[in-house]
Amino acid sequence: MQIFMFSKVYSAALNGLDAYLVRVEADINDGMPQLLMVGYLSSEVREAGDRVRTALRNTGIVLPPKRITVNLAPAGIRKAGSRFDLPVAAVILAALERIPGESLQNVMLAGELSLSGQVLPVPGILALVEEARAEGIRRCIVPAQNAAEGAVLEEVEVIGVSSLAELMEVLRHPEQAVRERVDVGQVLKEQVSLQEADFAQVNGQAGAKRAAEVAAAGMHNLLLMGPPGAGKTMIAKRIAGILPPVSLEEALEITKIYSVAGLLPERTSLLTGRPFRAPHHTVTPEALAGGGRIPSPGEISLSSGGILFLDELPEFKRSALEILRQPLEERRVCVSRTAGTYVFPAKCMLVAAMNPCACGYFPDRGRCICTEQEVSRYLGKISRPLLDRIDICMEVSGISYEELTEKQENESSAVIRKRVEAAHRMQQERYEGLPIHFNAYLNGKQVETYCFLGSRERSLLKNAFGKLNLSARAYYKIIKTARTIADLEQEERIGEEHLLEALRYRLPGESYWGRGV
Repeated sequence: MQIFMFSKVYSAALNGLDAYLVRVEADINDGMPQLLMVGYLSSEVREAGDRVRTALRNTGIVLPPKRITVNLAPAGIRKAGSRFDLPVAAVILAALERIPGESLQNVMLAGELSLSGQVLPVPGILALVEEARAEGIRRCIVPAQNAAEGAVLEEVEVIGVSSLAELMEVLRHPEQAVRERVDVGQVLKEQVSLQEADFAQVNGQAGAKRAAEVAAAGMHNLLLMGPPGAGKTMIAKRIAGILPPVSLEEALEITKIYSVAGLLPERTSLLTGRPFRAPHHTVTPEALAGGGRIPSPGEISLSSGGILFLDELPEFKRSALEILRQPLEERRVCVSRTAGTYVFPAKCMLVAAMNPCACGYFPDRGRCICTEQEVSRYLGKISRPLLDRIDICMEVSGISYEELTEKQENESSAVIRKRVEAAHRMQQERYEGLPIHFNAYLNGKQVETYCFLGSRERSLLKNAFGKLNLSARAYYKIIKTARTIADLEQEERIGEEHLLEALRYRLPGESYWGRGV
């Protein structure tokens, strides 16, 4: 019997964090026996033909000696990744009439095949299911290890399969397929902070703890500067513990980022903790901002919704630090390649720590052994434009023996978190309907709208602008920080005391950054 059959099904490809539909078509006809893959394919997609052929044979299905053509459309967009194995196998099975062709209608498939016919997990399933929902597709068949991840979107029926034989059974009897279910509300309710570090463990350093609270309340970038052993890293690692629990919107975005990056643990439905990323100072610019042959999220995107901590800031490569300037300003990373532009979010809070000089004790001339030129050279590793993007700078002084050993009741992270949560609620109400949620994200026009200043406050800022030689960016950051300080006190109006505290969080003067820097 001659076979002249055509079939198709939907899959999806990734472009940054977004997915786009790919139509997978198969045609079996007379001709030289071969399995031909077309459609502007990367090498791993082109190799899918051999994987599928072997997986089918090991499942008990031998391909006939026919010309089998598989097309992935649209042909003008390059396809990459191993997620097309499963849809390619499905359309070939439908063309061979081993499964009903109508079972592939309004269905999206994604998954990698092993040579034995097992279905292996692939990255980016949440983004693929989200695209299926947007396109009106209501059933997705994915690897069993990825099913919980896709099932957080309740409008789509997600079915997990672990083998090619199981896929065939699901497509032959779709009414009997078991849909993966996730109670998203319960998952969010059960989120527990994994932060064992607590601010109650930090003695002294009241100023630094206050700066950390203000930064967390408005998601402001923070720089802690002081001698070694003063507690900079200790404080930075506790900031994640005072941030409020993530919302469903934030949890979905965090989960999608980690899924696309291939860092989501198997059988995980939703990441409900705020990320805390602390890359080593040898990190490359590409690893920090994102990139690669097939661009993937970097550390700044993996920190979205949480904290990117850069310890020993001057030890990072200048090129790596400078690449942060645009993402910190625009809250996104754009990676351009010949194949297109990839956009990743960068909605993180940057927390950095540094010593004031190579030995760490400047300006204490009783302990510092660095010359003025060495201090200038050390501080000069960090450019002024980058420093201008840091809202709060706090000098952390050394701690005394009495402060270190004194038995005292310090405020816990839970107590501080309540104030931060109250400030976040004020911002959410204020910016309802806007694409921003925090004071740190305000642009110049929005500052004028939402951060009203009276005549006395404007006069204070005018004097500070001239005396401190502020840039326009620094001017607006002071106002945004003052707005957060007022929110922490549940004040609708920014007062002089709020501006004065915000001004204290600007960079130290000539004692640190000398005239040559």
